[in-house]
Amino acid sequence: MTSMPVSERLGSSIKRAEQALNGAKHAALKPAGLTVPQYAALLYSSERPGISAAALARACGVTPPTMNTVLKNLQERGLIERTPHEWHKNVLETRLTDEGRAVMENADARAVPVERALAAEFTDEERATLVGLLARCAALLDSVRPD
Repeated sequence: MTSMPVSERLGSSIKRAEQALNGAKHAALKPAGLTVPQYAALLYSSERPGISAAALARACGVTPPTMNTVLKNLQERGLIERTPHEWHKNVLETRLTDEGRAVMENADARAVPVERALAAEFTDEERATLVGLLARCAALLDSVRPD
């Protein structure tokens, strides 16, 4: 097996960018009293009322057990409510409470400037290229992952 210098490994660069983004969002969200995964769960729940924990886990890029912990914490704080699905009684639908909506809006106002600063670093063409390249990375890596 041939070794590859870390500087040539795309995974290291992608991971570093992800860590920097999460660090910036963590700092932005701390005053709102949310972690990055909690914020993501609230954000996706606000866009898709009734979303299941499994769908939230996929959308947020965490494991189902991690998402269940996140949702339990949000529910204990009164930020979400989870009710059985009308037809699938073993599926719980997640919806924001009024307090959850207010907390999410406050957090979103803190997180959006991070996203805007990142986007502003690139031209429109560069952003489109970056999004396309990252989508190709994800598609390739999903296809080579052993099941």
